[in-house]
Amino acid sequence: MKKKLIGLLLLGCVPSLAQQNPYIKVSKLGEKIELTQAGVSFLAKLPLNCIETEFPNKPNHTIETPSEVSLSPKQLHPAFYGCLDWHSSVHGHWMLVKILKTYPDLPETAQIIQVLERSFLPENLQIEADYFTKYKLAKGFERTYGWAWLLKLDEELQTWDSPLARKWHKSLQPLTQIIVQRWKEYLPKQTYPNRTGVHPNTAFGMVFALDWARTTKNTDFENLLVQRSKDYYLKNKAVAATLEPDGTDFLSPSLEIADLMRRVLSKKDFLPWFNQFYTSEGLKNVLKLPVVSDRADYSIVHLDGLSLSKAWCLQGIAKQLPATDSRKKQFQETAVMFLQKTLPNIANGNYGGDHWLGSFAMYALNQ
Repeated sequence: MKKKLIGLLLLGCVPSLAQQNPYIKVSKLGEKIELTQAGVSFLAKLPLNCIETEFPNKPNHTIETPSEVSLSPKQLHPAFYGCLDWHSSVHGHWMLVKILKTYPDLPETAQIIQVLERSFLPENLQIEADYFTKYKLAKGFERTYGWAWLLKLDEELQTWDSPLARKWHKSLQPLTQIIVQRWKEYLPKQTYPNRTGVHPNTAFGMVFALDWARTTKNTDFENLLVQRSKDYYLKNKAVAATLEPDGTDFLSPSLEIADLMRRVLSKKDFLPWFNQFYTSEGLKNVLKLPVVSDRADYSIVHLDGLSLSKAWCLQGIAKQLPATDSRKKQFQETAVMFLQKTLPNIANGNYGGDHWLGSFAMYALNQ
């Protein structure tokens, strides 16, 4: 098991194991959580259980003609029809690729390959790509959250030296190129960024897009993303972080901006920007653990995702802070706390969280 994966797993389905922690290791300094192999297997089962589960389904398809009423989710999206919605299916696929790439000797390896082989059939992915042009009102489909996760999936495949990855990556290219083109068309005309804590959040989408652009050395796209990031956020001061979160947030609007700007600015420039971005009250507020009152509610359970996304943002921001900055250790320890408190709840038998939270956990644990 490779050491670089900072990870962990959850015991919501097996309460009797909660105190034994068979799935994780916490560093002596409390600044890092590491997955055990049993933990990786536990996480892998979450997308494996939903990627080929068509219903329940939230298709997000805008019906243009009567003939489309009878189209099933699988007919519309033969690769990404499961896990309730398109974007959750996409990041479920990313999660399985990440696990297969990092832990190739799991008991679930053969099953993961079989599932991905079916999803990544060239004809399935060509239909996925064609969807964006076949339907006139699909131009903004999954903008920009689903777009972001598709690029993260493509990036994961591109950086994996494996015959399977090369085959799957080649099949994904028609869809990837459509998504990149959509980004390039949209950003120049997006006058104002979306600052919500849910899917349309602009900063979150640009983080993953920028990672992809730099990995693939797509300089034109990278320059566009950097410029728009500065247009939207460079002059932001005293952000209203005391108002976070909204009742269904799974992203922190302010932390997502900071996570983007730490990629855009040098370490030297990031620190003064960050010091003006937050008030002391605002920063104190975003370091609080969200309260989740009902995990059976598909919207309220978003707040578990908020804890996980906060964790990955704090870990990334901490890397940009000087060793002498007391916030560096504070952010690292708070990130671990968010993970420890949240991970036992991400698989509790309620599909509203089970179909997507594993991906957020895996991403957070890799930062």
